[in-house]
Amino acid sequence: MPRLKDTYKAEIIPAMMQKFEYKNVNQVPRLEKVVINMGLGEAKDNPKALDSAVEDLTVIAGQKPVVTTAKKSVANFKVREGMKIGAKVTLRGDRMYEFIDKLISIAIPRVRDFRGLSPKSFDGRGNFAMGFKEQLVFPEIEYDKVDAIRGMDIIVVTTAETDEEARELLTQMGMPFAH
Repeated sequence: MPRLKDTYKAEIIPAMMQKFEYKNVNQVPRLEKVVINMGLGEAKDNPKALDSAVEDLTVIAGQKPVVTTAKKSVANFKVREGMKIGAKVTLRGDRMYEFIDKLISIAIPRVRDFRGLSPKSFDGRGNFAMGFKEQLVFPEIEYDKVDAIRGMDIIVVTTAETDEEARELLTQMGMPFAH
């Protein structure tokens, strides 16, 4: 069982029940899934970029990503409908807890000039999104094998109904929010 899941069951659930006065354990917000998305604008000119991005995501997430395609043609971006323009991974269950644990304890502290995650990045329904400018903050990525620095978005989907509940849940898990 992942360390973070243990902590969630043993410490976070009781603390949340006390703070928000839930009457039932099932009312306590929990993590639902984590989506890691890498949009690749350069994939339209360089198909090899997509392969290395897929490889990076596989190493980071521990499972194979899905290649995303353009839904609409956009002339200004020189993108046609159906072109491969990114990759994404959806993590659930134990893999998700292990990824969040790794994110909080290893990856975020390695970000340069880090001043805390923006508390404004909640969407109003208890989900949190953050972006990384480079994939090098993850320890599994070998610096020498990187062909290009790529950013990624990480979306944490919770069952919380309000941003306040979601922020409390993520703070209890150890997410470093800026004040």
